[in-house]
Amino acid sequence: MNVDTNVDTAVSRIAASIGEPARARMLYSLLDGHARTSTELATVAEVSASTASVHLAQLKELQLVDVLAQGKHRYYSLHGRHVAAALEALAVVAGASRHRFVPNTPNRLRNARTCYDHMAGTVAVALHDHFVELGWLSTDAADGTAYDLSGEGVIVLGKLGIDIETTRNLRRRFAYACVDWSERRPHIGGALGAALLDVARKRRWVVQDLDSRALRVTAVGKREMQRRFGLPD
Repeated sequence: MNVDTNVDTAVSRIAASIGEPARARMLYSLLDGHARTSTELATVAEVSASTASVHLAQLKELQLVDVLAQGKHRYYSLHGRHVAAALEALAVVAGASRHRFVPNTPNRLRNARTCYDHMAGTVAVALHDHFVELGWLSTDAADGTAYDLSGEGVIVLGKLGIDIETTRNLRRRFAYACVDWSERRPHIGGALGAALLDVARKRRWVVQDLDSRALRVTAVGKREMQRRFGLPD
């Protein structure tokens, strides 16, 4: 059987990269779908911060990981489901098990809270995931972190009272993937995220604690978000 030389070389480089123990530990720690910082990955890999940076640069070059700069942090995640599937297959061959990501955020803040002017936490991540799954959010090809709304998304959110055109014309990003502090997965940031939180507050879906960023999801909020967006009870 003839093997394309370019493919052969690429596979060899990827295999060698995954085969290095520190890089393998980094990759498998990301298999749970939660993004991590270089500092956290250095700890996982049991290497220094400078060594971790070198490893991560190689993994990024080989398109095994993506990096998202957010504030002073750079969050790393796997480069798509195909990378996760390859790692899972190797784990099966090796007969290995992996640890689950366990957030250490207090439950009150983890479930729902404000992130600047938009919603964060488990509920916000679930909203993001359902919006993507239902095809209401689409990723901007030129900017992998930016989102736009589909025609159906415009209609659905318009029915909630969000003026999409006005929201688009605000002097800020319309919508983008904001890595959640506790869940380490994206929620919806930007003007659209702020508009969604504003609707949730006005409709009394959520009520903010007086002494913290925590948001309490009301019984009405649980019912309405389940009915409108398919969120679990």
